[in-house]
Amino acid sequence: GGTDPYVVLDTDDVAAAAQLAWETRMVNTGQACNSNKRIIVMEDIYDEFVAELVKLAEAMTSTTWDAYAEATYCPLSSRGAAENLRSQLEQAVAAGANLRTGGELADTGAYVSPAVITDIPRGSDSYYAEFFGPVAEVYKVASDEEAVELANDSLYGLGGAVFSTDEGRAKAVADRLEVGMANVNTPAGEGVELPFGGVKQSGYGRELGPVGMDEFVNKQLYFVAD
Repeated sequence: GGTDPYVVLDTDDVAAAAQLAWETRMVNTGQACNSNKRIIVMEDIYDEFVAELVKLAEAMTSTTWDAYAEATYCPLSSRGAAENLRSQLEQAVAAGANLRTGGELADTGAYVSPAVITDIPRGSDSYYAEFFGPVAEVYKVASDEEAVELANDSLYGLGGAVFSTDEGRAKAVADRLEVGMANVNTPAGEGVELPFGGVKQSGYGRELGPVGMDEFVNKQLYFVAD
């Protein structure tokens, strides 16, 4: 699993940036190991960004897997998973977080309405938890340094992404992420030729690509003395 940071340093179009972040978060109804679990946004665009996420969340309607379409969300993997996610949200609110919208557990089935939650206190159990479902956690930062510090304050280290109109600035932040997969100006670089894996409690080793192939190779030292 992971609590992947998704850092938005600046943008020319806040609505479009929020749309991309939201669509990325809602893939598989939020049930993806390397999805953008923690969205970290610079303070000058934070309020507008959060407002856009709330609008997008509230526009979604529930559906079934076979009828999935744009702006819809599906049930989670089980009723137990849905109940656990709802419990996590309740714990976060009890710790001081602000549930801006969503997070409602359906009376039957495994539906949890898409949620936007902010102000989860750093150091709380909720801050370090993985919300495996349609929940966007958003954090406000005032500098690139603070963004890096917050991004790396995690028990996990699967993937991460950094966005900026200044590619050099985004690279400088991405270079310091403690993750197995760092991405610049894209939610994730994926392909059979690219190694996939993490660090910290996100595990070790890699799959895919030449690095992944080497995981299945027994290397032998063969030394002949002069």
